[in-house]
Amino acid sequence: MITMDARTARAARISPAAGRRLVPWLLLAAAACAVGPTYRPAPVVPERTPIVATAGADSSRAFFDSLARARTADSGRTTRPAARAVTMQSLADLAWLDILNDTALTSLVRTAVAQNRDVALAEARIREYRANADAVTGALFPRVTLNASASTNQAVFGASPPARYDALRMTGDVAWELDFWGRARRGQEAVAADLASQQAAERAAVLSLVSDVASGYLQLLELDQEQDVAKRTLASRQATLELARQRFAQGIVSELDVRQFEAQLAVPAARLAQVERLRAQQEHALNLLLGEGPAPVMRGGTLVSASRAVTVPDSLPASLIARRPDVIQADRAVAGAVARVGIAEAARLPAVSLSGFFGGQSPSGGQLFDPGSKVYQLQAGISFPLYTGGRLKNEEAAAQARADQAQAAYEKTALAAMREAGDALVGVRTSRDEVAANETQAGALRRAADLALLRYRSGISSYLEVLDAQRSLFDAELALSQARLRELTAAVQLYKALGGSWNQRP
Repeated sequence: MITMDARTARAARISPAAGRRLVPWLLLAAAACAVGPTYRPAPVVPERTPIVATAGADSSRAFFDSLARARTADSGRTTRPAARAVTMQSLADLAWLDILNDTALTSLVRTAVAQNRDVALAEARIREYRANADAVTGALFPRVTLNASASTNQAVFGASPPARYDALRMTGDVAWELDFWGRARRGQEAVAADLASQQAAERAAVLSLVSDVASGYLQLLELDQEQDVAKRTLASRQATLELARQRFAQGIVSELDVRQFEAQLAVPAARLAQVERLRAQQEHALNLLLGEGPAPVMRGGTLVSASRAVTVPDSLPASLIARRPDVIQADRAVAGAVARVGIAEAARLPAVSLSGFFGGQSPSGGQLFDPGSKVYQLQAGISFPLYTGGRLKNEEAAAQARADQAQAAYEKTALAAMREAGDALVGVRTSRDEVAANETQAGALRRAADLALLRYRSGISSYLEVLDAQRSLFDAELALSQARLRELTAAVQLYKALGGSWNQRP
């Protein structure tokens, strides 16, 4: 350790001014290097790799397209718009909820983000990590303290009698370990990576919350659709029952027709009771996400309008997964681990420090600031770890191993994200085809039910044709409603798998 105070500085012919001139050179040397590896992100998946819904040859594509064209020709209504090309800028700018254009859902999501406890917990963690990052930044700067003391002393020098004296002392002390090897800077990089990881965790919480609220809301719309189907079916069967009673009173049909139609009323009535229970439970689940007590949930659009509003391309760029919060977290974990390798490496190198104090010392307070009471010290030191029993070397090896683990975890996370995005895109595509098939089936059975009832009124067919047509139509309409929900749920899963939207503003 090299130490200089006022007396030794004079003896060595080094003035305090000369010591001050050393400081800029030491600062320059401290900023010259930072040991350890520097993190440079490398994408696991090539940027131009696409995420596709199906293979290039799809023999069923023409069939499902023909179903859509046939429905359009039969009904004269407009089908959903074709998939549009997307750009990276639009993918980053558009909120997914804008696609559905449902003000009630948008309001629910805003309420959930403002009141959900998981989001509040994530925000508090970010404040903690931000404070830790600011605290680590302080290691780059000198520590300055103001110290004051009062003491009564007795000292013995050789054979002289004891000397008693009082001392009042006030000094400003400075201590600074120069960041010669970049240890503090690597620490700053590490905590900055930790902070970014927590910010990604907050975004993951928000993304999951938005997805859960959207999925729950869409389930409510589907239950509303089922309720509407059950009510229409119940009304239709009541009308058929009334017709059977009239024909029975006229002696045209037997009592068997009446009893069979009466029995069929129970099916939609029971479904109405089930839907009412499921709607209440789903509303309560949404209330929990909103951070509220049980209460009715307002609706904006319908399941059909939401289904027709969502348009998803059959192919998306794989680079979109870089927005996913878990991928960002894994990437920042690698950056933090690499920075800590530099910290461990710098710990094996010499530590250079500056310290000193300046102030006054005197027997009484009145003389504390006299020129003759001035005391100061300027000290430069170097500390070199010669032998630690292999501890520092093994700590560096452990830090490097943790960096390798973080890199492997990042690659695994990115590949899993690719799989989830691909699965979600396939889910959207296949559920869209399922909706097309179910729409065709429901339309055909709706017409068949009308024809069967017309034939029954005319006495051409028996009640069995009507019963069979009504049962088939009820099941088909419920299946269509559930298929639309699966399509929208797959779109929500795609939104979550991509870490954001995929579409652009019209």
